[in-house]
Amino acid sequence: MDRNMIIEKLTEVFRDVFDDESIVINENTTSSDIEEWDSIEHINLIGAVEDEFSLTFKMKEVSGMKNVGEMIDIICERGKI
Repeated sequence: MDRNMIIEKLTEVFRDVFDDESIVINENTTSSDIEEWDSIEHINLIGAVEDEFSLTFKMKEVSGMKNVGEMIDIICERGKI
């Protein structure tokens, strides 16, 4: 699975978690780009991404992610895709 396919899957996860079909993400998307993305929704998002890609993020990865691109890096590196 390439990065574009991962972004497509992540877009669906984001739309589901934030209940907003208009969300479009890219590698530079951050929490400041999505109004509803607060600390509680971040936990929900991480769980949903873990479920979608059959992986578990480490705490240091979760706290260190600065944007969607870094999330994709981790998925590519460790995910079972």
